[in-house]
Amino acid sequence: MFGFLKSGFQKIKQALGKTRSFLSQRLRSLFSKPLDEETFEQLEQILFEADLGSACATAFVAHLRKELPEVPTKDIASILKIFHDYALSLLKMTPSIVGKTPQAGEPLVILVVGVNGTGKTTSVAKLAQMFTQEGKKVLLAAGDTFRAAAIEQLTIWAERLHLDIVKGQSGSDSSAVAFDALTAARARGADVVLIDTAGRLQNKTDLMQELEKIKRTCAKVVPSAPHETILVLDATTGQNAIDQAQIFNKFTPLTGILLAKLDGSAKGGIILSIYKQLGIPVRWVGTGEKAEDVQPFDPEEYVNALFDLD
Repeated sequence: MFGFLKSGFQKIKQALGKTRSFLSQRLRSLFSKPLDEETFEQLEQILFEADLGSACATAFVAHLRKELPEVPTKDIASILKIFHDYALSLLKMTPSIVGKTPQAGEPLVILVVGVNGTGKTTSVAKLAQMFTQEGKKVLLAAGDTFRAAAIEQLTIWAERLHLDIVKGQSGSDSSAVAFDALTAARARGADVVLIDTAGRLQNKTDLMQELEKIKRTCAKVVPSAPHETILVLDATTGQNAIDQAQIFNKFTPLTGILLAKLDGSAKGGIILSIYKQLGIPVRWVGTGEKAEDVQPFDPEEYVNALFDLD
């Protein structure tokens, strides 16, 4: 068990390598000089460039100003400890919305949303693999009927991972796919249903209506479903991810976020920005290309990895 935990921390630490390297070089250089007003201005810019966002970067600097007078030695280690503790306090705040628990004997239904190109369909497969390794029976629903490629991609993953999948024809009603998937899940005794959805944002009204219809359909088959609505975000898009989260949260309240491609980004601070602005917790992070390269988000592991600059 301890080996698994260590492996999980090493993955998140490696995934945050680019962000940590960026912060390490800039902060060590900045705090090698005497502290003055220009130092704080440069610090805010550094944090902004690490994609903490304007509001979050400003909050970090304000907190540092408040705490520094109480610190005997104002060296880099002391400053990082202030950042570490403040970041952890942000991530441990009560989220704005939480998921629901399925009734006894009913499957956990997770609606997965996100724009095209974020790695949404692959992330569905990664979650399926994770739940399977936990001993759960998983069923996939290819609800992104807008793109034939998405149906094909999820089908390939289902075959590779030996999972049941329910799908329709390209262009068919995605809510009908959800209905059939949940009906099949109840009949087959599935523990978890993962529903992939279309990711187009060109027409927000259509997207909202489609997601609402899927949710209503799910509730008809499994009471209180979907229990979770998870948004997949691409970590490499930086602050654009915030905009996407705001749009989807407006259409369908999100219970969590899966941050994909964290290993390819130097903007790992986006996690703090998301939680600071929206109160939506990051539930999982993608740390590589393989099916097993997804893991539950641990705030302490993240903060330790982000500010461990040795």
